[in-house]
Amino acid sequence: MGIFKYSKGIIDKLMGATKQASLSKGGLLIDPMQKYLTVGEYQVGADDGTPGEKNYTLTVYKDDKGTLHQALSPESTNKLAPEYERRFDKDLGHYRAFRNSKTGRRYIVEQYLDNFYQDIKPHIRKGDGSYNISVITDTHFKNKNSLDFYGWNGLAHVKEFSYLDQKNFLNLKVHLGDWIDGSDAGLVSEGELTKLRDAFRSKTVPYIMVKGNHDENDKFDEMHDLKASFPEGEFESIMWPAMYSQARIRYISRQHGVCYFDFGDLRVISINTSDIPYILDAHGKKRYDTKLVLGVREDQIEEIIEILAHSSGKEIIFMSHANPINRKGSNALKYNGRSLHELLVAFNQREKGKMHTNRDVPAEFRLSNDFDFTKVKDARIIAYFCGHRHREDQFRINGIQYILFNCSALMGPNHSLTTKYNKSWNREIDTPSEYSGYVVNVDLRRHRLQVFGYGASSRRRIFFI
Repeated sequence: MGIFKYSKGIIDKLMGATKQASLSKGGLLIDPMQKYLTVGEYQVGADDGTPGEKNYTLTVYKDDKGTLHQALSPESTNKLAPEYERRFDKDLGHYRAFRNSKTGRRYIVEQYLDNFYQDIKPHIRKGDGSYNISVITDTHFKNKNSLDFYGWNGLAHVKEFSYLDQKNFLNLKVHLGDWIDGSDAGLVSEGELTKLRDAFRSKTVPYIMVKGNHDENDKFDEMHDLKASFPEGEFESIMWPAMYSQARIRYISRQHGVCYFDFGDLRVISINTSDIPYILDAHGKKRYDTKLVLGVREDQIEEIIEILAHSSGKEIIFMSHANPINRKGSNALKYNGRSLHELLVAFNQREKGKMHTNRDVPAEFRLSNDFDFTKVKDARIIAYFCGHRHREDQFRINGIQYILFNCSALMGPNHSLTTKYNKSWNREIDTPSEYSGYVVNVDLRRHRLQVFGYGASSRRRIFFI
């Protein structure tokens, strides 16, 4: 359609024509509405790639800094506020993607997720014993308008991930930690956690909020050599009350981040691998940097033992931020990762015993837990989900399938911290490679896990259990 209504002058037209000439790639515009660079009002529709191919009024205007903006309003509405907005980014040389003014989601991502859902539906068996879990991890939300690394895009990823809640096929949704990058000032990071919590929680889908090693804001403290920027239990007080208040959630206590959900014969249990004591020195600095020190402690292990001891008839999946062991079977946490794995193996083998740690381990991380799984019947731990490594990986040790998920956070190909896995995706802002997320189908009848990925992830991985 594209009928021009008015202009503010010949200068705007010339500037618009100059910018338009620079927007094409191989003679094609990045998206059809990128061509509207002159201040004015236009009628656009399906040929312009509008949301739902509906008719809209497109208004192009400049803000007080001279930056071009586009606003989309439905033709049929009399409301002054537009439904979608975007601005011209001089660093990119084109407009950013349109965002819904109410939800903050980009409609191109919603369309992408609609197609993702349609693609995976034929592969998912409906009925008893088939359960769907959406997974996102390592969003690293940071107060920065970054085009090639961590920034505001982390919050956008969580909002768009939550769009899958509307498809009415999920049994559970999970964030595996590193919600924030932890490099902003304490008050800023606290606000970021609040925004992420509100964007993630759901009234229709049960959810788990796992703590990551960046979620204590220790990166900011390290960078500025300051006192602890978060008080004790700050992440826990912001994120976990909402999680623990759900009607279907089960737990021993609300202290450590351990919780579980039952879906028929499937039990999902969360673990906190950033279970680190909050101890300050005489200068108000932390003894343990949670970003660098990962571990699980005795009280949390005791809760895990109690849950497992009452898990007869369950197929069990564990979830945490970091993997407790690596593919060689060695400890992947600073403290007690290998011990945790051995506890899970002892459960599968119906053993009875006592957990110990050697004397070289600091007192805060020593274990002395009795366990007795001899009375448990028809139960086994089948898998362990985790993030943290910013790549996809998998290994199977002692019958337990470990599955690692790639980070949602944007990792541009030229950044020094970008992992080799993410360099291969050549991740760019406002493209499908910018974000990453998953849906895991657990099919207990067919004895398999299917991991479907969107964005910078493998499209389908199958694991037999």
